[in-house]
Amino acid sequence: MSVQQILDLDSIDRTQVAVDRATLDKYLAQRGTFAVLDHLAYVDKEGGIAVGVKEMRADDWWAKDHIPGRPMFPGALMIETAAQIASFDFSRHRLEGPEDRFVGFGGVDDCRFRGVVEPPCTMFLAVKLERAGSRMFKYSAEGYVEREGVLQQKRVFEATVMGVLL
Repeated sequence: MSVQQILDLDSIDRTQVAVDRATLDKYLAQRGTFAVLDHLAYVDKEGGIAVGVKEMRADDWWAKDHIPGRPMFPGALMIETAAQIASFDFSRHRLEGPEDRFVGFGGVDDCRFRGVVEPPCTMFLAVKLERAGSRMFKYSAEGYVEREGVLQQKRVFEATVMGVLL
């Protein structure tokens, strides 16, 4: 994994809603509890970078059982959230042909969890396009936590996520 940050999150307006949930729903098939991404705060189409936002609440569906008394956002859901951001970017900006084609999860490499994500907080996940073909794509991903309006500088998550047209 790269030690270089995908994007300095202090350089963007993290309060902005660049892509709302309704627009995400046009490109992502996940619904209900698996629509884990709240919105995108930033999109750089040409640079292949997008920043997603996930608000963590103590009453989130996963919080009661993971881990009782000390809820921690599951690493598998961090991967899923990053994959949804990457799938959105690929589907909206890079996919040619009919818009109703399904993009599925293709894999994950170089995944590390470097911190605990506990509610209440906001998690920002940045993805950057590494490679896109006609049927597959690969994005670097990383996550950071903001508490009480202060962005923590420690990276809590990083991975490479891959997707495939199904």
